[in-house]
Amino acid sequence: MPKKTSPGQFFPLGATLTSEGVNFALYSRHGEGVELVLFDDPKGPATDVIRLEQRTRFIWHVFVHGLKAGQLYGYRVHGQFKPELGMRFNANKLLMDPYAKALSGKFTNAKNCLLAYDPDSPLKDLSFSTLDNSRHVPKSIVVDDAFDWQGIRPPNLPLEKLILYEVHVKGFTANRNSGVKNPGTYLGFIEKIPYLQSLGINAVELLPVHEFYVEDFIQEKGLTNYWGYNTIGFFTPESSYAAGRTPGCQVAEFKTLVRELHRAGIEVILDVVYNHTGEGSELGPTLCFKGVDNPTYYALTGPHGQPGRNYLNFTGCGNSLNASDTAVVRLLMDSMRYWVKNMQVDGFRFDLASVLGRDLSGYNKYAAFFTAVSQDPILCRIKLIAEPWDIGTYQVGNFPVDWSEWNGRFRDTMRRFAKGDGGMLREAGWRITGSADLYGDDGRSAYNSINFTTCHDGFTLGDLVSFNGKHNDANGEGNRDGTGDNHSWNCGAEGPTSDPVVNRLRRQVAKNHVCFLLFSCGTPMLLGGDEFLRTQDGNNNAYCQDNELSWFDWDLARRNADFTEFVKKAIALTRAYPVLQQRKFLTSQDPDGNTIPDIAWFGPDSNPPRWDDLEARSICFMLDTPLVFLYNCDHRLQNMVLPPPPKGLRWRRIIDTSLPAGQDFVEGGKEVALEPQGFYLANPRSVVVLVGK
Repeated sequence: MPKKTSPGQFFPLGATLTSEGVNFALYSRHGEGVELVLFDDPKGPATDVIRLEQRTRFIWHVFVHGLKAGQLYGYRVHGQFKPELGMRFNANKLLMDPYAKALSGKFTNAKNCLLAYDPDSPLKDLSFSTLDNSRHVPKSIVVDDAFDWQGIRPPNLPLEKLILYEVHVKGFTANRNSGVKNPGTYLGFIEKIPYLQSLGINAVELLPVHEFYVEDFIQEKGLTNYWGYNTIGFFTPESSYAAGRTPGCQVAEFKTLVRELHRAGIEVILDVVYNHTGEGSELGPTLCFKGVDNPTYYALTGPHGQPGRNYLNFTGCGNSLNASDTAVVRLLMDSMRYWVKNMQVDGFRFDLASVLGRDLSGYNKYAAFFTAVSQDPILCRIKLIAEPWDIGTYQVGNFPVDWSEWNGRFRDTMRRFAKGDGGMLREAGWRITGSADLYGDDGRSAYNSINFTTCHDGFTLGDLVSFNGKHNDANGEGNRDGTGDNHSWNCGAEGPTSDPVVNRLRRQVAKNHVCFLLFSCGTPMLLGGDEFLRTQDGNNNAYCQDNELSWFDWDLARRNADFTEFVKKAIALTRAYPVLQQRKFLTSQDPDGNTIPDIAWFGPDSNPPRWDDLEARSICFMLDTPLVFLYNCDHRLQNMVLPPPPKGLRWRRIIDTSLPAGQDFVEGGKEVALEPQGFYLANPRSVVVLVGK
């Protein structure tokens, strides 16, 4: 019996569940007809095909009475197939709803069924495919938004108090030695929350959890997309991270993860990919947006700069979303609001965020998307973190006032400083004090600088001190992928070694990096696993390695427990001394040249630092706590002349990274008094921290 329908409403977009049924609304400005297709079984035939007769403001809509949560559906959109004009409609292709809140599984391009063209035709994407893909594609799912949050509210921590921890949901617990009941899942992650608490972490930055498409070329190599930077559903939690098998259970499981992290006082930042989709270039699959309204969703280019067949590709992934179009801005805004309101997340890190400010004239920090976010009453108060570059532009320091940024300048500078490159003192001084040269002239503060030494994209900390070059052969691209500009140093041997001298030096330099990161002004971000020197065997582009190369090795965590203890103590130190928590810019002079007490710089001889000396590799400073930091990145022993301690106090050692584990970081109350007080012999490539007590 046909389903009872009524006109329904054009708002909100997507599938909206009510007590009487479900309202469906789909934006397609250029489409000429839309069919809603219902299913009872993800692999079975359609049960109903409902032609949408109502169209309001380019939104096609219908209300279907009697439908419940869990209903499976998709769309077929009719229209012109003229790729040379940007039109790629093909009603043979069942499409996911751009506003779907869950999918029944992963897309699989079996026999090229997802392509809207014939791949064997010499015309390629200018040809037309008549293959019906409906049995091969996952179905969109009607979701009930109800969830028991048990009265738990987001921690609402100020950004300047965060210790960020970048981590992959699956990789955190996928290894059999993780010891969790549900490895590699949202629920498995929950079992490791006490570990995060023990470290002192109060915010996780999760690699993409939006449903993503695994590119055909990766599957053909027997690999997969592990990182997930290939989003196809901006409202859908990744289905493969669910422990359950009921279609749509990933929604409740993700909410459970967020609730339990919040219960532990840990915020949740999502790494989101709003710059492109998994549909790729003109030769990529038609999964959703291409078939719903290609000219609206994508930035297209054709002859004489007019929209046409090809996709602007600022991302290196085949396409770029058309973030200057009102409908696309609405999609992104609705997605963000959904994750904040319904999923209770605390903020976003935007992959290749400069793409969102792009148009044909270039990058604009006042672009439509940024303006929309800044005036939204929900989004303007959450954490907004930009990856401030794409394949064609580097915009570090050039985002709106309410945005923070991954500070790539901090990463590169402190890596070079740590390995002893000359001429780095002045640049290191800016990074240590919060990068006021980047953020200090536009109303932002030091905490808008997200400081990091390593992240998912590149070497881990353990590999940063163990490899001079990348070793990406496992990716099947002849070691051509991944950057060659790593500023790494292997400390005397490439890769694993039994040389105790090299291994001791590696741990020492790694501890230096931890100190540089945690004791600099700004908001620090640790790469998950760096606290126990996780390794990827020198692979600095492990995006396709969904295996033990990328997963956390919890046996290694146990073997390197002493290094983890150092990291724990360093995080605790930032909380014990308020001067290490305040994220304002540290400076030694006000605009009139008057000395103020935030920070006092000095060189090893106690004279002012030789900022532009190409041979100088050591820098020292004192904060008004008083704390003294001696950073000796020289390969030689340095006799550091110390300033006199405040009256009635003596200098006492907290940290010396050159000392053995257990002695390298002294617990509070057991600091070692210096004798004599006037100087400290800083070992080569070491960090020393003193306190006046």
